[in-house]
Amino acid sequence: VGRDVTGGEVLSEVLKDASYYRRSGGGVTLSGGECLFQPEFAAAILRACQEHGVNTAIETTAYTSWEKIELVLPYVDYVLMDIKQVDDKKHQEFTGKSNRLILENARKLAQSGVDLTIRVPVIPTFNNTPQEIYAIAKFAESLPGVTRLHLLPYHRLGEDKYTGLGRDYRLKEIKPQSNEALEELLEVARQTRLHCQIGG
Repeated sequence: VGRDVTGGEVLSEVLKDASYYRRSGGGVTLSGGECLFQPEFAAAILRACQEHGVNTAIETTAYTSWEKIELVLPYVDYVLMDIKQVDDKKHQEFTGKSNRLILENARKLAQSGVDLTIRVPVIPTFNNTPQEIYAIAKFAESLPGVTRLHLLPYHRLGEDKYTGLGRDYRLKEIKPQSNEALEELLEVARQTRLHCQIGG
């Protein structure tokens, strides 16, 4: 479901709420899927938003070339970056891809000076042990300038989308964690100097 649009069409929709952004201090966040799969389009929208005084952010896995990130970076005020696992072998086992590029780009983003928050989608069987959360938090803590880590509870809201697309939802057996279990993981993450929270 969707339609092709131009950057100008997106901007005209964004600017309908410009007074709200000014009052609230909010702005525009490009998410996805993955907004960096269309870096030129993303950069055009972000640049236009900044030219109109609208704050900008992206949500990304940063699983792309640094050259594509560099296209959008001048026009981004805030980056929310997912890091799901620091163990490369387990990352490959569950996603089919290495996490080396992701971790390298996290380091480069941190070194660029952009306001960067690390987010961890907490997924049972994949990364929900205290050891795994602590390892991710320690990695985030090692990134220059990074002060925030958000634990994002696993949910099953995407299951209906899979059904609508005629695809098999392979996480049917995985249940969301209890609040108590998430609080325990939060306490583990808080053993670092980072400001940690659930959600965000």
